[in-house]
Amino acid sequence: MFWPMTAIVLGFLGIAVLGVLAIRVFVEAQRLGSQVARATQQIGQAADGLERAATGLARSGESLR
Repeated sequence: MFWPMTAIVLGFLGIAVLGVLAIRVFVEAQRLGSQVARATQQIGQAADGLERAATGLARSGESLR
């Protein structure tokens, strides 16, 4: 009777550990997703600024040399 109870307890603890690890992975994936979204927004803003600067430069007829 001791070994079956031990196996049940160890099985439960194993599932609990896997659950905790799954929650940690989920939280880190959410954090990574928000960082990627923020970086994408910053890249978009930089691209818009570069496009505005290039348009202004093309209208003025100046060169970069």
